[in-house]
Amino acid sequence: MKTITFGEIMIRLKSPGTERVFQSPIFEATFGGGEANVSVSLANFGMDAAFFSILPKNELGDACIAELRRFGVDTSHILKRQGRMGIYFLASGSNQFPSKVIYDREYSAISTTDPGEIDWKAVLSGYDWFHISGITPAISEKAMHMALDSVKVANELGVKVSVDLNYRKNLWKYGKRADEVMPEILRHAYVAIANEEDVQKSLGLETDVNVQSGIIECKEYKVLGDKVLSAYKNLQMIAFTLRESMSADTNGWSACLIDREQFLTSRNYMINDIVDRVGGGDAFAAGLIYGLNTYRTLQEALEFGTAASCLKHSISGDFNRVSVTDVENLLKGDGSGRVQR
Repeated sequence: MKTITFGEIMIRLKSPGTERVFQSPIFEATFGGGEANVSVSLANFGMDAAFFSILPKNELGDACIAELRRFGVDTSHILKRQGRMGIYFLASGSNQFPSKVIYDREYSAISTTDPGEIDWKAVLSGYDWFHISGITPAISEKAMHMALDSVKVANELGVKVSVDLNYRKNLWKYGKRADEVMPEILRHAYVAIANEEDVQKSLGLETDVNVQSGIIECKEYKVLGDKVLSAYKNLQMIAFTLRESMSADTNGWSACLIDREQFLTSRNYMINDIVDRVGGGDAFAAGLIYGLNTYRTLQEALEFGTAASCLKHSISGDFNRVSVTDVENLLKGDGSGRVQR
């Protein structure tokens, strides 16, 4: 199966350890971005994975493409245009101090590209699965039109579409609200991925789920999932990631999936001493996509996605550098972290 994702990839500048930004004059420089993270994971799982974006015509864009190719991601569709590369700064949290992300991505090459320049039929032809997130249409009005065009053409070509709603309040600044844009995108999706805030802010659907309580009631997610499926007849299923945050270092992690016949829940992982949770949702999305196209049952697909994302919390950087074997070993119960010789 051939997969392709579309979105912005940025330079990620992280302060060392758990230092605040500019606590010391050092940053760890890597690359990251929601849809690119998904493609890297899929390539690591042995799938045919491509990533489409618009990057600047300079050495930074070249270095980014080289990094994606190192993981086996097909970058042949990426366009080069005038503009800059987006940046995000990350300070990792610890204990009761939360992590913080600072965006510097206005006027990036992807956000200023004319949507008419993209030949979506040429980009998507020959692929079986297309993935996009709610981050992309939040970047700019032009990116929003590209996102809408992409899912419409994917439907025309018979390409299955997965949408991670991924609400980012600090990005919707160009005059449109998420709930004015994301419903139209979701009307072209086969599977949706979300959390409770995504549904409320991106789709305008009210929810009784209260994550601030620290207790997750799975039955409330079934009601929420049924509400989304009722509103979007094209959707075959929706998966929710369930994070119980005791502190920045300790999270409970699980997921559930609702289709039009059943409500499934995954096992729950208690993750202590988190190394890096950024990209955890993307790791889940990639794991679920892989699982849906590999395993016999939806339960197996859900468990694979949850386990893949669990492992991402122990890996620094946006990319989830794990293999199918790594994930399946965790699923078999090998979660001790003992040295393998």
